[in-house]
Amino acid sequence: MSNERTIFKALSWASSFLKANGRDANAGEILLRSQLNMSRSKLLAEQRIPLDDHEWGRFEEAVKEHAAGRPVQHIVGYEEFYGRKFLVNEDVLIPRPETEELIEAVLQKLDATFTSSLSDLKTADIGTGSGAIAVTLKLERPVLSVFASDLSEKALQVAQRNAKSLNAEIQFLQGDLLQPFKHKDIKLDVVVSNPPYIPVHEKLSDVVFKYEPHSALFGGDDGLAFYRRLVSELPEVLKEHGLVAFEIGDGQGKAVAELLTEDFPEADIEVIKDINGKDRIVTMVL
Repeated sequence: MSNERTIFKALSWASSFLKANGRDANAGEILLRSQLNMSRSKLLAEQRIPLDDHEWGRFEEAVKEHAAGRPVQHIVGYEEFYGRKFLVNEDVLIPRPETEELIEAVLQKLDATFTSSLSDLKTADIGTGSGAIAVTLKLERPVLSVFASDLSEKALQVAQRNAKSLNAEIQFLQGDLLQPFKHKDIKLDVVVSNPPYIPVHEKLSDVVFKYEPHSALFGGDDGLAFYRRLVSELPEVLKEHGLVAFEIGDGQGKAVAELLTEDFPEADIEVIKDINGKDRIVTMVL
């Protein structure tokens, strides 16, 4: 074992290698933390610790795999979302930090809209994917009655594993958008969704395009196809006093708000910008 094969040397090599290959130079830290099962503070505090040949080889392989395009989250098998680890694979969209802002908006609107009690409010995450939204809402507001639906059976399997590992009681339904609720005559108090909203012609990075499910990314020519369908189905499942919250793409706020206004002219509709000042969330309170 070479004395130079320390954590410090591994991180330095990974940073340079990834940068040279057009990847995030900090990805090496995530990969090594996962491999050694160390917190960030512990990893940075113990940079002089040597790695044996097996550890170095595994790390080198993982870094090269990411440099070739595979997402870090698929290599380590999880993504952190709202302070919790969610299992991810090629069957689900990797949860993004922006979606944490959707969670924040929903929690604030819940507390402001249903002032008497949140107990047993029927709340649904439509197109749940990894289950990040549904599980997080249940864990942050345990009195909610939370449903999660997805068209993809494989996505639901991932979401169910996440719900089980994080001890979140979720009712899962397979089907297209709000159809499973319509068929079971389930009326909802709260509808939350982060549907596919990227226009089909928009160019994505190879890490996203090659490894994440296109069914969870693209929303038709203008990115609004799923919002049109969701809004058209809402009157059949949403209660008279309800809350709707959608994550949206930059520049889509006005269009999505107008879609909601057409069917719900008396509703209180708001477009919320994210931390970067971009359209990110549309909420509707009935």
